[in-house]
Amino acid sequence: MLKPPSKRPYLLRAMHQWITDSGHTPHVIVDAGRAGEDIPHPYVQEGKLVLNLSYSATQRLKIDNDMVEFDARFAGVIHHVRFPVAAVMGVYARETGEGMMFPDQDGGPESPEPPGPRPGPRQGEEGGAGAKRPQLRVVK
Repeated sequence: MLKPPSKRPYLLRAMHQWITDSGHTPHVIVDAGRAGEDIPHPYVQEGKLVLNLSYSATQRLKIDNDMVEFDARFAGVIHHVRFPVAAVMGVYARETGEGMMFPDQDGGPESPEPPGPRPGPRQGEEGGAGAKRPQLRVVK
């Protein structure tokens, strides 16, 4: 069975679109230690880099499954910025702070439990054979 792809690039693209459609400015927090050399290192603070990913602040923005890349001005000088999606720690709207942080390890969906019988209560115990099945009811 193939390992499913990481959810991070899909969630990053979705959050970027949602923040943009809401009329806000999408920012990402990047782990500078995992970002590589194609980032503006003078702007790194405490090992992190906060980047404005709005369409007005970037040119040729591309968020692929593996990489984020764009051109942007830093102190009036155009830089080509490129870093792996795995280095993105979170995405948020500058105006509201709404967004999402990503876990350190994002290997796809959680593994399902292995098939087979699950140990359950024995007869006579709560939930065992002969016990009533739970029922839903409306509470007013």
